[in-house]
Amino acid sequence: MKLDKQRSTHTTEREFGGTLGATCIPVFLPLTVLYLLSVCRSPEASVLQWPPPLPHTSQLWHPSAPMLLLGWLALQSFLYMLPVGKLAEGMVLRDGSRLKYPINGFHSFCITAIVLALTLWLRMPLGYIFELLFPLAVYSMGLSFLLSLYLYLRSFWAPKQALSLGGNTGNPLYDFFMGRELNPRIGSFDLKYFCELRPGLIGWVVINLAMLMKEVELRGSPSFAMVLVNVFQLIYVTDALWNEEAVLTTMDIVHDGFGFMLAFGDLTWVPFTYSLQSIFLVIHPQPLSTIGGISIIILNGVGYYIFRRSNSQKNQFRRDPTHPSVAGLETIATATGKRLLVSGWWGLVRHPNYLGDLLMATAWSLPCGVSHLLPYFYIIYFSVLLIHREARDERQCRRKYGLAWDTYCRRVPYRIIPYIY
Repeated sequence: MKLDKQRSTHTTEREFGGTLGATCIPVFLPLTVLYLLSVCRSPEASVLQWPPPLPHTSQLWHPSAPMLLLGWLALQSFLYMLPVGKLAEGMVLRDGSRLKYPINGFHSFCITAIVLALTLWLRMPLGYIFELLFPLAVYSMGLSFLLSLYLYLRSFWAPKQALSLGGNTGNPLYDFFMGRELNPRIGSFDLKYFCELRPGLIGWVVINLAMLMKEVELRGSPSFAMVLVNVFQLIYVTDALWNEEAVLTTMDIVHDGFGFMLAFGDLTWVPFTYSLQSIFLVIHPQPLSTIGGISIIILNGVGYYIFRRSNSQKNQFRRDPTHPSVAGLETIATATGKRLLVSGWWGLVRHPNYLGDLLMATAWSLPCGVSHLLPYFYIIYFSVLLIHREARDERQCRRKYGLAWDTYCRRVPYRIIPYIY
């Protein structure tokens, strides 16, 4: 009876604006991607320009784009299935079982890097991806919608215990958006886990490199600003793939179903909006002094240190609270048997990893100067995303831990930024 009550609570609470949001967001997000790419390529690069500089329909199609996109997905799928790395167990599911996941994302990344090095050695025009950004984005959007439809339809053949609590409301639009099935698999191939870190995240690095090569074609050498953007974001992606096992404890994997929200985010939003700084710099080169560059490097380093150390502490505590690195930290007991950290990084603010993320996001945008708002879209969007995600975490933790969470919030009053928020 208690379980039924909990399930009812999860399925009746609607996030992202409920049915209205689930109807509007799948229309709004693709238009936003096309708009941002258009603004990047326009001479003014003004996000306030009206009417907006949308591309001509002839620019949205190219015969090479679907072949490149499908070839990329085939390569990453092949690398995912290689018997390298280790198998890790995910968190305990509602039926008490644990799924196994291949931890070989870093291996895939290294092999992809070798393939890219080979293409450069063969003098293949990697910079031509700049000309294909629109059609690649359009085909990626189409793929996201088709995948989401497939995921929604196949979920009706999944057992009830395999469904996500938050995406099984009975409302088709909302469930299509949120995702009905928690861990959809074809055999042992986990679709959500594959999309989470592979094609979009590695594709982000490839687009950045292509923009650097395009700048070399146009100006003979890459700018200091372009190099910094590429290096910073390469470090971030490398870190994510090196610490791939940590994703198994995230909200995306543990709580959210696999629907349009994650499919579009992983396959389209990440590669084509997270790379805006490098795309912007191709058309709008920015001077960057040595002192300015060093200051930005320090800012990124501080953000990365906070991000990595806090995430490592959290993941270690979740997997083995008796480990020497976390055993001495102060905790609060909860009715679930789990304990909440109230010292270390997690005694500073409730989400120190988000603080590190925001510092890094600022460092990624600063090489693009301060004369345009467009390169700062990422940090604006990311701030909204993290605040929204923090609010989702807050609701779930309060529901899960009850009075213990209230005690934790009194001990750690600041959410992301100490003494400010």
